[in-house]
Parts: sequence; structure tokens; C-alpha cells
Amino acid sequence: MAEKNMMIPAEKFTFVQKDAVIKDKKLETKARSYMADAWIRFKKNKSSVVAAIILLILVLYAFIVPLVSPYKVADKDPDKRYVSFPPFVRSVADQNRGILDGAVQITSINEVGYQRLLAMGEETSMNPVIRITGMTTTQEKQRGKMVDVHFYSLEVNAYYQIGIVYRVLSYNEYERIQAWQKETGIQVIYPWVESKDIKNIEDPNIWYKVSDNKGTAKLDKQGNRVPAYSSNAAIEGAPYDSIRVPSDDGSYIYSIHKSGAVQVRMNYYNYTIFVTGHHPDHLFGVTSKCEDLMTAIGVGARFSLVFAICVSLINLTIGAVYGAIQGYYGGYVDLILDRISDILSGLPFTVCVVLFQYHMAGTKFGVIGAFLLAFVVTGWIGMAHLTRRQFYRFKGQEYILAARTLGASDKRLIFKHIFPNAIGSIITSCALVIPSVISSETSLTYLGIVNVSREFGASLGDLLSTGQTFCQKYPFALFFPALYFSLLLISFNLFGNGLRDAFNPSNRGLED
Repeated sequence: MAEKNMMIPAEKFTFVQKDAVIKDKKLETKARSYMADAWIRFKKNKSSVVAAIILLILVLYAFIVPLVSPYKVADKDPDKRYVSFPPFVRSVADQNRGILDGAVQITSINEVGYQRLLAMGEETSMNPVIRITGMTTTQEKQRGKMVDVHFYSLEVNAYYQIGIVYRVLSYNEYERIQAWQKETGIQVIYPWVESKDIKNIEDPNIWYKVSDNKGTAKLDKQGNRVPAYSSNAAIEGAPYDSIRVPSDDGSYIYSIHKSGAVQVRMNYYNYTIFVTGHHPDHLFGVTSKCEDLMTAIGVGARFSLVFAICVSLINLTIGAVYGAIQGYYGGYVDLILDRISDILSGLPFTVCVVLFQYHMAGTKFGVIGAFLLAFVVTGWIGMAHLTRRQFYRFKGQEYILAARTLGASDKRLIFKHIFPNAIGSIITSCALVIPSVISSETSLTYLGIVNVSREFGASLGDLLSTGQTFCQKYPFALFFPALYFSLLLISFNLFGNGLRDAFNPSNRGLED
């Protein structure tokens, strides 16, 4: 009875596709490659994307700035007077916006010194005084009575503060400067001042008559300084007449004869323009070695990047081959090779660097070659261990056993079947090795153990070391190299972490 009640009537059965030809449906979604899938996962990691953008900017800076900069690392100003000077751009400084104006602080200067600075601006039209930041008044006894003495705290333009300097020129250079002045309208050579007319004060920036040997200016009835420019006739015994420019009170003498040359008072800022062909604009300032800091950072970063990539590629090649042999053959081969790597890993890295520098830097290897070799001696060991682990992971898989059964050679199994599956982890580890190499290289050059500046021009470690020496007085000297170095390491690490997660096969196909 139960079986009868459970029977289903035949009319309830109908053919859904009685005469239809059934075929597999075409996939509506696009097939994704391994790289496309990794790219999608990488884009979801916002911090890694931002790090990649910053890293791209830093790399472009390192390779483009040294090419487009008007300065080379070896370039110095004519007399090497621009030492640890702050950031300065003439076009911005003239707008009085408080940035890029070459400002340095003078904590205390008396009235005579302050007036001397103002007089420099009066003569050259380049006022070194940017702003007065403070003033104190004390009383001193002068000529039997108490008088008020003012002391100023100032911000001055370091580039304009040099003002006028004495310089001995050859006749040829003197004539070239004269011709350049007429062509450009920029005055380099200023009228001569006899020392006897300024109380024998050896200061080329004093162009006015003084009342004492402290440099106190004599003023006329209108309160203006009285020029002390020499207006004598041609200097007796000179091989040719000194150049004169007509003025209201006669002819000013612009040079004096001196042992086959001429001595002049010249505007050092304008003379720098004459020598270099451009204003001494330094966006990041000037180092203690008179180098343009922006260019030096680019050159140093370029060395660090190229050096780290070379080290990583060499270690990748050696470590991958070494680890592949260990992981594929195993047994005694693995045991012997592992003991060799253990012995090498016990060598102190810093000791290796020092020994290589002492014994190989003076040979055909050079400083950089010896430095590179020190990194390679033990740097491949970590890559070998990683490759070995990957080979142990994949060599027992079914597709490897199937390929071996079909007669595939060891070479084919290693390079065609196992390596392609392990290469993702190996390459991403390189992205994390690069910042480690940069950090080690910078640390060693910072400590002075290795000096690559002699061969390459500059290094980040050397810039950090010299910047640290002057950081209290000139913080920009340390700030810009440290900022670049920090951004480079942080960006590389975040970028490497993003690559590692993106190329991890266990994450493939996962959705947030």
C-alpha cells in the first residue's frame, strides 16, 4: 500500500529539452592571467600603491635631476665661499615671501656692523638684511659719558652678505669681465678704495669715508655716506691705463697694477654669474663641500639604486642556482652545500667590507668593485635558502613526477617546471633585499668605512654624515638627504610587501 501511494503519475514527467542540441555555454567572464590577477590584488593594497608612486618619483629624481641640473657635483663657486649655504632662488627671494631667500641668523651685531650691511646693499643693490628679528640696548661709557649702544638680531641673505671681495685678475680675464659687463649690464668690478681713505681698514665692503678704525661712517649734511672711491690719475708704472668710468666728481679707478696682473674690488655674486652663466640658485642649499645639495642627493641616490639593483641581481643569480641544486638533488649534495653556506654566513659583514677595502680598493677592482664584492660574498645565502625551500616544496608535486616519468631531464625539470612556480616568491624577495642593501651601503659610507664619493661624486651616507655635523646651525644640510633616504626605504618596504602579497599563489582568487 505504501509503495502504491509513493508512485508519481507519468503525466508529471515532461522533457525539458527533448529535441535540443545541448552544448557547453561560453564563459561570460574573461580569463585572467597570473600577472593580471596579481595586479588586481596589488591595486587593492592602497599603501603599496602610494608607496609605488612615491618610489617612482624618487627614482625619476635620482636619474633626471643630475641630468637637467645646471650644476655637476664637481662644480664649485669660484672662490669656494658658498659653504653650507641655505636654500636660495633669486626670483623667489626678491618677492620677500620668507622662503628660498638664503636666510641665516645673526644673533648679535652692533650698530656699526648693521650699518655696514646696509651700506653693502646701498653699493651693490643687493641688500643682505632680510629682516630685524630683535634689538637690545645697553649703555657703555664712551669719552667719559654713558651712551646707548644697540645690538641687533638679524636674518641676512648669506649669498648677498659676501658682498664685495678683493681679487687679483690677469689682464685677459679683466678685459673679458669688462666686455661681459658692457654686454649684460651686470656690474662685477666696482671702483677702487684706497685703504688710507678708510683708516687702513682691510674690508672691501667699506666704500665710504669713516671716522674711526671701527668703521663708523662719516655722514654729510643730508645724513648720507660719503664715497671714498679713488679718482686719481692712471697708476704710475702700470702697463696700461686703469679703466675709468666718468662720474660727477671725476674718474673712478677700477683696478690697480700688481706684478703683471690687476687687483680689483668685485661683486662676488655677480662674478659667480660671470663664471657659471647663471645665478647661484640652490633649491636645497649648498653642502659643506660647496656642492649643490639637490644635485648631490640625486647623484648619491642614483649610486645607491644602481648599486643595490646590481647586488640584488648578482645575489639572485648565484643564490637561485645554488639553492636549486640543493633543493633538487637533496641528500649529500644538499648537506655539503648547506655546510658551506653556514660557514660563509658566519663571516662578519663589516669585517669583510673593511678587509676588501684595505686589500682590493687600490687594485683594478677599485673602491666600488671591492665594495660590491663584499656584498656578494655572503649576500646570496638568503636567496639560496629561499630557493631551496621552494624546490623542496614543488619537486614532489604530481606534475613533476609525471614529467620525470615522461623522460624530462633534470635541466628541464628545474627551469621549465619548478622555477616558474617559485619565481614569484624569489622576485618579490628581491624587492625587499634592495632597501636592505641601500641601508647597509648608506650606513657604511655614513661611518666613513667606504668612500665612494671619490669615484662616483657623492653618496647619501656621506651627505648624511656631513649634514649631521652642521645640522644645528644648518638643519637643511641634514633634512633633505634624510628625507629622501627615509622615503626611499619606507616606499621600497611597502612596495615589496605589496608585491609579496600580490604574487602569493595562496591569495589567488580571494576577494575582500
